[in-house]
Amino acid sequence: MHTTDTPDTPDASEMNLGGNPSAPQHDLSSLVIPLLKSVLYRDEDAQAWTALLKLQARLRDYVAVLALDLVLDEAEGYAFLRSRSAPDEDAPKLPRLVARRPLSFQVSLLLALLRKKLAEFDASGGDTRLILSRDAVVELVRVFLPAGSNESRLMDQVETHLNKIIDLGFVRRLKPQASSVGRTAQEPVYEVRRILKAFVDAQWLADFDLRLAAYQAQLSAPETGAADE
Repeated sequence: MHTTDTPDTPDASEMNLGGNPSAPQHDLSSLVIPLLKSVLYRDEDAQAWTALLKLQARLRDYVAVLALDLVLDEAEGYAFLRSRSAPDEDAPKLPRLVARRPLSFQVSLLLALLRKKLAEFDASGGDTRLILSRDAVVELVRVFLPAGSNESRLMDQVETHLNKIIDLGFVRRLKPQASSVGRTAQEPVYEVRRILKAFVDAQWLADFDLRLAAYQAQLSAPETGAADE
C-alpha cells in the first residue's frame, strides 16, 4: 500500500505555493492536522486551500491509511475528512478518528430548516452567501411551535441551538447589524455555511415535507433521544 510516511522531497511549488518567500510553507502534515480538527474553507485560508488543491492526491493516499476520505468541493470552497464506512459486516471495525457528535432533536430540526432555506436561496439565483438575522431564524422555527409560545424563551432556545450549530461549523456568527427599530439596537446576524449541503443532501430534502409531519408530532412530545450528526 502506498503511504507517505516518508514524504518525497517537495518541489518548488509545494515549498512555496504562493510565490512569496515570506508566505507559509505547506506540507501534508500542515494540511492533515487541521483537517482532522475541523473544516478547511477557501475564504478563511487561501494559502492552505491552494496547497490542498496541489497536494490533494497525496493527501487522499495519506488519509486512506487512517480509513478516512477527503471530501473536497472546489465550487463551494470547503474540504473536510470523513470516516469510511465498513465495506461489510465482517470487516474489522476501526476506531473513529472523526467523532460523531450527538445532536438534540431541536438542533437537528434547525439544521434541516436551514438546509431547506439554503436550497431555496440557491434556487433564487441571488448572492452566494445566505445571511439571516436571529429574528429570521426564529420565524423558521415558530411554525412548529404551539401558538402563544413564550417569545423570550423561544429567543433563548434558538440562540442556544444556533450556538451548538456554530460549534459544529455549519453557521458562522457575523458582526451584529443595527436594527430597524432603533439605532442603538444590534441584532445578531448569521451566515449559513455551504458545507451544510454535504451533510443534508438533496435526497433528504426530497423527503423533507414528509419529515416535517414527524417533526411536528415529536415537538409536541417530550424529547426522547438524540440524533447522530
